[in-house]
Amino acid sequence: MAKEGEKMLSVADLERAGSKKLPDSIREFYNSGSTEQLTIHENSRAFSKYRVRPRVLVDVSKADTSTNLFGGQRVSFPLGVSPAGVQAMAHPDGETATSRACAKRGVSMGISSFSNYSITEVRSAGTNVAPIIHVMQLYTMKDRDLQLRIIRDAELAGCTAIFLTADSPVLGVRYNEWRNDFRTPAGLAFPIIELTTERIQNQTHDSGFTAFNDDAHNWTRDIPWLRSVTKMQIWIKGVLTAEDTLLAVQYGCDGIIVSNHGGRQLDGVPATIDALPECVAAANGRIRVHVDGGIRTGTDIFKALAFGAECCWVGRPAIWGLAVSLSMAVACQMGSVHTECLGRPAENSFAA
Repeated sequence: MAKEGEKMLSVADLERAGSKKLPDSIREFYNSGSTEQLTIHENSRAFSKYRVRPRVLVDVSKADTSTNLFGGQRVSFPLGVSPAGVQAMAHPDGETATSRACAKRGVSMGISSFSNYSITEVRSAGTNVAPIIHVMQLYTMKDRDLQLRIIRDAELAGCTAIFLTADSPVLGVRYNEWRNDFRTPAGLAFPIIELTTERIQNQTHDSGFTAFNDDAHNWTRDIPWLRSVTKMQIWIKGVLTAEDTLLAVQYGCDGIIVSNHGGRQLDGVPATIDALPECVAAANGRIRVHVDGGIRTGTDIFKALAFGAECCWVGRPAIWGLAVSLSMAVACQMGSVHTECLGRPAENSFAA
C-alpha cells in the first residue's frame, strides 16, 4: 500500500512511488526502452511541443467523456490499459487486478500473450465487477496450432478484438535485460502461450521470445489467415507510417494502434504523437485509429484526440499502480479528462 497520507495526484507521482517498490532488475524491465532509449523518452516529451487553444464561456456542466469503441461498445472515456506482460512481478494478482480495476472504472483492457493469468481468469476478474471490453494481444507464431488455440480461447472468453503486434519480428535490444540476465521470476508462468515456470527458468527472456515468435510474418500471409479463422476484429499494433496505414486498409483490418511498443522495440523511431497525424490522414475514416506511448495526463489524451485518435492506451501507469497496490484508478490520475474524478486523488484501496 502507499504510505498513509501519501496522495497519488498524477501519473508522475505514481511512477515515483511504484518504481521505488520494485527490485532493480524488474524496475528496469518495466521502465526501460531499447538501446539508447531515445524513443521511450521522446514519447512523453513530444506532447509538450503542442499547445491547446482554449475556448471560454462554454457550458461544460453536462460534459460527457464516454464514447463508443469497437463498433458500439460504450466506455466511460477514451482510455484503455495496453497489453503489458508479466504483471505479477509487480503484484501477485497481476493482470486479474488490472482487469478488476478497468471494469470498475469503465475502461478497456488489452490482455498480453505474456500474461501470468489465463484469458478466462483475466476476463472473469473484470466481468465479475462490471461489463468490460477486453482485446487479445497476439504475436505471429511459428506454432500455428498454438496461435489458433489462443484465438479460440479469446473468442470463448468474449474478447472483442485481436491486437496483432506487428513491430516485433525480433525482440528489441534492451541492454539492461542483458546486463541483468533478466529472467521471469520462479513461480510465474505464461499460461496463454503454454509455458510453465520450469520451462521459463531454462531460458532468457530474449531466447524464449525467439523460440516462439515468427520473424517471417507479413501482410500477405498473416492477415488473410487471421480473417479465415476468426470473426473477432483485427487491429494492427505498431503502425507508425502512412504507408502501413494504407496496407491495413488494403488488407481489410478493422483498425490500427499507432505505437512504437513503448520505446521497447526499435529505438530512434518517431514519438507516437508525432506519427499520429499522418496515420489519421492516410486512414481517412476508412479504419479506426488508436494510439499509445507516453500518455501521462488528461491533456495528452486531449491532444491525441485532437489529432484524430479515437482512443488512447497506457501501459506503464498500470504497472506502477500495481506496484504500490493502488486501486489502479488510472482514470482519476489522468486529471481533467474524467469529469467524475475532477479534484480528487485516486483511491488508495487496491481493486481486489
